[in-house]
Amino acid sequence: MSKILAAVAWPYANGPRHIGHVSGFGVPSDVFSRYMRMAGHDVLMVSGTDEHGTAIQVQADKEGLTPQQTADKYHRVIAEDLTGLGLSYDLYTRTTTCNHARVVQELFRALHANGYVVPHTQLGAISPSTGRTLADRYIEGTCPICGYEAARGDQCDNCGNQLDPIDLINPRSRINGETPKFVETEHFFLDLPSLAEALSAWLATRRDWRPNVMNFSLQLLKDLKQRPITRDLDWGIRIPLDGWRDNPMKSIYVWFDAVIGYLSASIEWASRKGEPEAWRQWWQNPEALSYYFMGKDNITFHSVIWPGILLGANGEGAKGGTPSAFGKLDLPTEIVSSEFLTMSGSKFSTSRSTVIYVRDFLREFGPDALRYFIAVAGPENQDTDFTWDEFVRRTNAELANEWGNLVNRSVSMAFKNNGAVPAATDLRDVDSDLLKLSQGGFVKVGELLGRAKFKQAIGEAMRVVAAANRYLSDTEPWKLKDDPARRGTVLHTALQVVQDANTLLTPFLPHAAQKVHETLGGTGVWAAQPSMVEVSEEGNEDYPILTGDYASEQARWESTPIEAGRPLAKPSPLFAKLDESLGETGPEWAPVNPA
Repeated sequence: MSKILAAVAWPYANGPRHIGHVSGFGVPSDVFSRYMRMAGHDVLMVSGTDEHGTAIQVQADKEGLTPQQTADKYHRVIAEDLTGLGLSYDLYTRTTTCNHARVVQELFRALHANGYVVPHTQLGAISPSTGRTLADRYIEGTCPICGYEAARGDQCDNCGNQLDPIDLINPRSRINGETPKFVETEHFFLDLPSLAEALSAWLATRRDWRPNVMNFSLQLLKDLKQRPITRDLDWGIRIPLDGWRDNPMKSIYVWFDAVIGYLSASIEWASRKGEPEAWRQWWQNPEALSYYFMGKDNITFHSVIWPGILLGANGEGAKGGTPSAFGKLDLPTEIVSSEFLTMSGSKFSTSRSTVIYVRDFLREFGPDALRYFIAVAGPENQDTDFTWDEFVRRTNAELANEWGNLVNRSVSMAFKNNGAVPAATDLRDVDSDLLKLSQGGFVKVGELLGRAKFKQAIGEAMRVVAAANRYLSDTEPWKLKDDPARRGTVLHTALQVVQDANTLLTPFLPHAAQKVHETLGGTGVWAAQPSMVEVSEEGNEDYPILTGDYASEQARWESTPIEAGRPLAKPSPLFAKLDESLGETGPEWAPVNPA
């Protein structure tokens, strides 16, 4: 049994999440974590809401709220959505906790003491109309390297190069379009060039990373620059140095504070568990494995900058040093990055009104239809366009007609004729072949899930489902009224494969899996779900976290014999078929726009 850290990207608290967000960080991380738990590993899945920075201040101004009120509002909204989607966090928290501030400040101090945080005077962007600092990501212009017209102030998404806002040609504020004013200001920078050699040596040890992640990371290493990690902003974590900590207009940059959240959330989880040192089993253990889940726009921060922070805090860069108060910390095992889920070729964007919010989707279609679509047709290796037509087709043809129909007709026939799982007598080759295929699925699907190849994994699971449907069509148990022994053998075989397929699909469809478990006569919790719990922290208002008791669920990654005589429940449709017209129009809350 291994210790597995599932470190999930932190959604930003400036609004509700859309399905493009959860296709990158949410569903893939949960499928992976559920499989790993079922396979017997000790999983710690952590994340939270990212609540500092300019974007929160901007949203607060729009809504007439304070930044804290805005963070409180959207942290709760996001937590509710992620609960509804069934994301099995051991802890989903937030970055405005005292615990998080302490952990961030300790790593800052360690990096500073080791020489990897250095002061510089730079030109900072100010909004002429408000006098506030404009964060790099809120400045847009033409990239001076490749000419891309929508480059951001921190990097160009087209060529991947790091940038400074002052480098942009024709810079403009993404908030109101005005030209920013640049003034001199003093800040601290992360000295990435002094960590480049250590980063390069570490990246050379990585195996089986997705090509997009490795190629992008190696490209970044060629031109590493010192990167600012403080801002002129009052909404953020204070800088823990003499002469700085009492300045209310100097804060730690949000990107630096957010990536440290994986560590702070692990420490908070251990504290809430009553075992304050337990986090070390996932962070200071040569046998532990850590997987980081995100969309491709976050690769930079997770494959280069976060490992750089860890190396510097460990004292392992060119300048040496001693480990932070937390001791030497492990670097990521793998970066699992997805591409973008788009709509009509455009990245999901609330500002451009190309958006389908998670809560609207869950309210009308439930969680598993969305989870299935993301797994089977999502942006695992390339940008994928979401269309209502494809969603309807997948739901009807695959979830309802293939999987739902297999469950319904297998259980219905056995329920009608036996009321329970019938006994199997003499197995024929056709029976044994199907059982062999089904049992072999645990090796094939499990190997693919362990390598975060979700699309291939669910394809293999659905291959078992398709084979079982063909088996029923070929054996025709409804015609075996005069041969009840043979009919019983066929139905027993079919129900065994339904149980196996349900296990194979559990990481993808945990809500439906619970229902199938009960339809097959099972009791108790098969696939555990997260719970929202109100918690308190000294100095803060009560706030919700996500957590759950996943150790007590019954789901295990293995084929278990289905016992003859087990009472069956009368089945109800597992997935409702959708009206075909929905594919042409979309729902009222996210209509298809005519070309």
